[in-house]
Order: sequence, then C-alpha cells, then structure tokens
Amino acid sequence: MCLFSRNFFTGMEQDIINNYKLRAQLAGQHADKYKKLANTYSLLRLSIFGLIVVAIYFAVLQDNFSIVAIAFIFLVFAFAWLVSRQGKYERQKQYFDDLQKINNNEIASIQSHANIYSDGIRFNNDKHFYTSDLDIFGNASLYHLVNRSATSTGNNKLAHWFDKPSDKETILARQAAVQEIANKDEWKLDIQTRLLFALQQDTNQLANLFKYLHISLNMPGEKWLSVYTMIAPYLFTTLLVLAWFFPVVKLVAIVVGLINMGLVFSKAMYIRKADVIAGKIGDTLANYADVFKRIEEEQWQAAYNTGLAKQLKTGQTSNKIKELAELINKLNYHLNIIIGFILNLFFLWDIRQVIAIENWKRQNNESLETAFDVIAEFEALLSLAGLAVNYPEWSFPQIEDKPGYTLIATGLAHPLIEANKRIENDYELDDTFKIDIITGSNMAGKSTFLRTIGINTVLALCGAPVCAQTMRVSVITMISYMRIKDSLNESTSTFKAELDRLQMLLAAVENEPKIFFLIDEMLRGTNSVDKYLGSKAVIEQLISKKAVGMVATHDLQIAQLENKYPDYVRNYYFDIQVKDGEMLFDYKIKHGECKTFNASLLLKQIGINVEAE
Repeated sequence: MCLFSRNFFTGMEQDIINNYKLRAQLAGQHADKYKKLANTYSLLRLSIFGLIVVAIYFAVLQDNFSIVAIAFIFLVFAFAWLVSRQGKYERQKQYFDDLQKINNNEIASIQSHANIYSDGIRFNNDKHFYTSDLDIFGNASLYHLVNRSATSTGNNKLAHWFDKPSDKETILARQAAVQEIANKDEWKLDIQTRLLFALQQDTNQLANLFKYLHISLNMPGEKWLSVYTMIAPYLFTTLLVLAWFFPVVKLVAIVVGLINMGLVFSKAMYIRKADVIAGKIGDTLANYADVFKRIEEEQWQAAYNTGLAKQLKTGQTSNKIKELAELINKLNYHLNIIIGFILNLFFLWDIRQVIAIENWKRQNNESLETAFDVIAEFEALLSLAGLAVNYPEWSFPQIEDKPGYTLIATGLAHPLIEANKRIENDYELDDTFKIDIITGSNMAGKSTFLRTIGINTVLALCGAPVCAQTMRVSVITMISYMRIKDSLNESTSTFKAELDRLQMLLAAVENEPKIFFLIDEMLRGTNSVDKYLGSKAVIEQLISKKAVGMVATHDLQIAQLENKYPDYVRNYYFDIQVKDGEMLFDYKIKHGECKTFNASLLLKQIGINVEAE
C-alpha cells in the first residue's frame, strides 16, 4: 500500500473514531441529565412516607380514621405516579449509558479489535472444514471482530453464516441488506443499544418463556373468575361508600374483602407458576417490543430487510409483545406489599392478570419464535454492516457462477492484522481448475496468505464486505489443512491426525460441491522422504479429481509438479532479501518458485551455526 493510501485511510479512520467519540460524549451528557431527574423523583417518593406519618399524627389527634383512609388512598396513587416517573427517567438514563458503551466499543474495536460481545468460542470445532484453522471463532477471531449480537439467537445466527457458504441469491440479498443498514448507522447503533441488556440475560430465559406460552395453566374456575374480577372492584367500592353512611353495611364490606383475598390466596399456586417464568421477563419483553417497533417503523428498500420487517408488521408483533410485557409487569405489582394488598382487595389483581396472560397466550403464542428469529437475523446483518461502517475502504465482492473456480482479488489483506501493518496482495484464479504450489522461507508469509484467502472468502460468502480493494469469487466450500494437532484424549498422534484430515479432504472433494482446499505443509509428522513422496501422491490424486486449491510448502521438489502438470499446477513464492546479515520480508506473493531460504540464518540468530556439507 502506498504512503498516500495509508495516510488517506488513517485520516478516514480517525474521522470515524471522532464521530463515535462525539456520539459517546453526547450520550453521556443525556445520561447525567436523566440521572439527576431520577434522583429528584426518588427524593419525592421519600416525602410521601413523611406525609403518611403526618396524616397518621393528625388522625390520632382528631380521633378520626377517615383522615388516614383518605390520605392513604391519595398518597398511594401519588406514590405510584412518582414510581412511574422515576422508572421512566431511569430507563432513559440506562438507554444513554448503553448508547455510550456501544459507541466506545466501536472505538475500541477499530483501535485494538477489543469487543464487549461474545467471541464465539463455544462454536469452535477442530474437526470443522475450516473454522479452527482460519481463526473464525474464539479469542482474536473473525467472529470477535464482527459480532454485535447480544442475544443468544443472534450469536447462533451469525455463527451459522460463518459456518458454511450461502448460495449466490442469498449472498447478494444480504449484501444489499448490509449496505442499507450501514447507511442507517444511527438506526444500527440504536438497535444495538436497545438489545445490549441481552448480554447479561439468562440464555434460557426466552426458551423457558416459549415453553410456558405453549402450556396452558388450566386454572380451575377461570371462566367465572374472569367475570367476577370485572364486577369485584365496583361491588367492593360501592359497599365501602354505603358503609360510610350505613354502618351496618361495614360488616358486608369486610366479608366481601375477605372473600376477595381468600380467592387470591386459593389460586396462589397458579399465580406462582406464572410468576416463576413470566414474572421475571416483563421488562425484557418491553425492551424487545421497542426493538420490534423500531424494525417495523423503519423505511426499508432492500428486499431482505423488507421481507424481515414485513413478518413483524403482518403479525403486529411490537404491539403484541408490548401487550404481553404490560400484562406481566402488572402482575409484578404484587411485589410491592402495600400496593399488591390494595389491588388484590379491590380487583383480585393477581387472578385478573393471570387470566389476561392466559388469554394472550391462546391468541398469540404461535408466531413468537419466528418474530424473535427476525431480531436474530437483524443482529447478524448489523454485525456485518459494522464492517462497512468502520472500514469503508473494504469492498463488497462480486459473486460468480461460472463453471470453473473464480477467486480474483486486488489489494487483498488479512482483516485481523492491524491496518498499518497488513500487506496487500493480488491473486487471480479465473473460471478455471488449478492447484497453486506456494514455496518460501520461514516467516515469509505463506501461511498468512492462505489464511487471508480463506478468511476473506468466509466473509464474502456470508454477505459481508471483504478486506480487499476488489474481489470476485465463486460459491466454494473451503477445507483447510493447517493446524494439525495430536490428541491425548483420543490417543491420536500428529501423523494420524494428518491422515484423518487428508481423508476428510479427499472425501469432501468426492462429495461436496466446489471444494477449495488450503494446505499448509503436508505430512509434517513423518520423515522427509515419506513427506515428499506422500505429498506428491496426494497432490496428484487431487489433480486426478479436478480439485482446486493451494499448497504451501518448504519442499522445493513439490514445485517440480508444475513441469509435469503445466496446465494444472502453478508455482508462487514468498522470498526474503538478506542485507548485512539481516532478513527483510516484503510479504508479497510472486510467480515462480522460491530460491532463497532462511532456516540457517534463523538458527544462527539463536547461536547455532549450520555448516554446509
């Protein structure tokens, strides 16, 4: 990369960081404002208790219980209003606190690839075709760079996209969706902010809710109780008013009150069942309802985004989820002993809310899982969109569907290497069938180049932008042979592990469409003679099967296969320059075979002199 380009991209990166810093600063200012308001209303709540004490004092002085009763009812409603206002300001404070975290996380991601979201280590699989070798999951991985999914379903969705290539139609649809979201950066950050709570959420919480929604509570007497809970508040209030004028009615009012509380206690088991699962998720559902609403209300042009939003609009998802959240939060009013007692006394509140939740379940439980899958899709999309926002110099690849293999790239670099350190290379495989032999010195860049090809192909074939100026690629299934490890648990030697990997490769070539292999130093677990003969035999078998891919090796004899198969094998190399005993690497791929090796120099640097024979 030329100096002008480096300076240009550095300046562009700084502009992006400054934009995030400004947003974080403004979010912090808003958070401070709402914190002060919430604290003010908290103090006002305390004053309510003081007024209750005053009311009791005057009631004792006047020997008049009516003063306490009237003041108590008035103050309870005032207290409830203050709680509501304080809760609103606390939620707004939390939103801006989270927005500040989101913006600061983007800054950290650009500067050091740090990330508050999952690194996807649980998806790592040493036996997968390529994810382990290409650093797709785990610490300092592609997933850790890209992921902005807070929900477990969103994490699963993104991992699945990285796990296997999509078809051309899906890739192009996602590309358009990702580009549209990247152009709605404020919306993207807002959705991330509203979902940030899910990072701390129990991963089983939604799964348990779905199970609960599919199981009827079957509370005995539900039909007549639903009627009585509508009549009860009017009946009890009327009796209290009559008792004021006709003391004889006071006994009837007490009996009705006891009946109401008795009914609530008699259904305590069913109320508790609802409370165990649903009672803990009211605020969570309210947060999701906001996300659904933001998706529904946004104006979409890309067909992929439009289709996802349409699924929500058709089912009025945001309204339904909001309704369920409100019902659950109303059930939670009983957590306040005083308010819960009054509500149950007048309204049989707990029974009323449990019946309302059961009615909601009967009407709406069928499509809830589908709706939450839409959120997962958007989380995966906005994760990919983050690359387009943070790295505008990256490009969206062109997806080819020609008969042969196409993988053409200019300015291709490894996305996990810092921008000021990564080296760009060009590569061309145009609608053909080839095996490329790549030779070169230790540390010259062979393995990194193979991983650069692989990791950018993973990005390309899930719909993301790639770390390249341009790229054209077929829908290919990669398989890698790079980090071969022994296993004590499975009693597997390195050589046996290599044989297993080769068997997987050959089986994949036979059974999978368009396999593209990446092999780094084949059969290293055996002697040099067997290593050469075995590697040569494997490559020739791959040629006979019209397999396509790359083989990186130190063995120059393997490069001679180009002479035997000039129409199928191509030679590339990475070299070094030695000046005054110092090794200089340019990490640029070149046509031909390597002539310069550095093992002796490297050994000499640690005090071991290698004599020529």
